[in-house]
Amino acid sequence: QVHLVESGGGSVQAGDSLRVSCAASGFTFRNYNMAWVRQAPGKGTEGVAVIDGPGTTTYADSVKDRFTISRDNVQNTLSLQMSDLKPEDTAMYYCAVLKKFPRSSDWYRPEQIEALLRTWGRGTQVTVSS
Repeated sequence: QVHLVESGGGSVQAGDSLRVSCAASGFTFRNYNMAWVRQAPGKGTEGVAVIDGPGTTTYADSVKDRFTISRDNVQNTLSLQMSDLKPEDTAMYYCAVLKKFPRSSDWYRPEQIEALLRTWGRGTQVTVSS
């Protein structure tokens, strides 16, 4: 079955960089749209970044120009390079398989991204202090 295992989270200071990764197994990774989503305490799930099989990407406005999503279709891994981290980036970050590539401009909002989720991992915590 589908297995997604995130790693690389931690506690950092504002302005620092951090890379989180996801090891995928149990499905043909290269055929699926993959995403990073996050959830802060008391808030809904927020889309962060999406990448399709060949490498087309889209980002939430809040992380554009700071975060970079990438994938390795040989190693079956998904990564998120985060720079210039802010306290509002504090959340549990989840690797997810999507039903389809998002088309709407507000795809990252909870009511939009939750409808696109197929499955997700257990998450890795990212905490950014000011």
